[in-house]
Amino acid sequence: MTPDASTWRSSAEYEHLDALTSSDLAWEWLRRNDAYDADFEASVAGHGDPEPLTERIRQRWGLRFPGRPPDPAS
Repeated sequence: MTPDASTWRSSAEYEHLDALTSSDLAWEWLRRNDAYDADFEASVAGHGDPEPLTERIRQRWGLRFPGRPPDPAS
């Protein structure tokens, strides 16, 4: 996706950033990173044990995954 560069100097285009938390802002940049996207896609592909890949993502990208309730299907 190529961004529209015609309005990059318009402060109105960036006003929404003032309301973001630091986590929100980090996510906005991280989700546009091709290497992160590839790691994420690999993690949701569902091949094999997810733990090593989750740990790799945690270490490589500095992410934390708070405990989630157990899957009712398991």
